Amino acid sequence: MSKNLLIIESPAKARTIRKYLGSDFKIMASVGHVKDLPVSKFGVDIENGFKPEYVTIKGKDKILKELKAAGSVAEAIYLAPDPDREGEAIAWHIAQELKKGRKHKEIFRVLFNELTAKAIRDAVSSPQALDRDKFESQQARRILDRLVGYQISPLLWKKVKRGLSAGRVQSVAVKMICDREREIQAFDSQEYWSLTAHLKSSEPPPFEARLSKYMGKKADLKNEEQTLKIVSEIEGLPFKVSKVTQKRTRKNPPPPFTTSLLQQEAFKRLRFSAKKTMSIAQGL
Repeated sequence: MSKNLLIIESPAKARTIRKYLGSDFKIMASVGHVKDLPVSKFGVDIENGFKPEYVTIKGKDKILKELKAAGSVAEAIYLAPDPDREGEAIAWHIAQELKKGRKHKEIFRVLFNELTAKAIRDAVSSPQALDRDKFESQQARRILDRLVGYQISPLLWKKVKRGLSAGRVQSVAVKMICDREREIQAFDSQEYWSLTAHLKSSEPPPFEARLSKYMGKKADLKNEEQTLKIVSEIEGLPFKVSKVTQKRTRKNPPPPFTTSLLQQEAFKRLRFSAKKTMSIAQGL
C-alpha cells in the first residue's frame, strides 16, 4: 500500500516527524539543495531574459533518484523544507523533478516553524501551494550572485589578489564607500564663522542668541576680520527681545534597536565591543 511522502531538508528531523505522523507517511530528506547553477560555467543566459541553467548538484544524484522512486508510488507528496526562500527553492526544484511524467501527482507545500506534534500535524492537515514569488526571490538572489561573482571576481584576481571573491552586497557597498571617499577628497573647504551672544535677563535662566541677520541680510561670516568688525559694532549695546514664539512639538520615541544599531550605539556611547554588547544583550 502506497504511503504519503513528506520531504524535509535535514535527516536529523526525520525520526521526530515520523513519530508524530505515524505509518501513513514516509519521511525522506533532501539534505539541502538538490539543484543549482553549474560551477564550471556561467549558467545564466543574459541574452534570453537572464534564464538560469540548473543542474543536479554533485553528489545529489542518488538522493534525487530515491526521491523520485518514492514519489512515483506515493498517494500525495508533501514538501516541507524550511519556511524561507531557500527552503522554497529546494521545494520548487524537487517538485519540478517529481512532476516529470506525472502531471496529475498531488504535490503540496507544508510549513512549520517548530518540531512539535501540533505544529507538524496542523501543517500537514492544511497544506499550501508552492510560493512562486518566494522561489523567484531566491532565484533572483542566486542569479545576482552569479552575475557579480563570475564577472567581477576575475577582475579582482588580476588587479588585486588571486583568490578574492566579489559578492552582490559587498561589491556595491565598496563602490558606495569609494564614491563617498572621492567626494570627500574633492571637497573644497571654505572658512566660515558664527557669532553667538551669551545673554541673561532679570529672570533666569541665561540663554544664547546666534547672529542670523546683519544689516537686514542673512549673516554670512567668511573670516575673522569680518566677524570681529561686527563684534566691535555691537559691543556694549543693549539687546532687546523683539518676539517670542511658542509652539507645541510632538516627539516620537526612537524605534526599537536592531542588532547592528545596538552595537553601533553601545560603541559610540560606552565604547563597548560588538562581542561585549551581544554578551550583555544575551544576558538580559
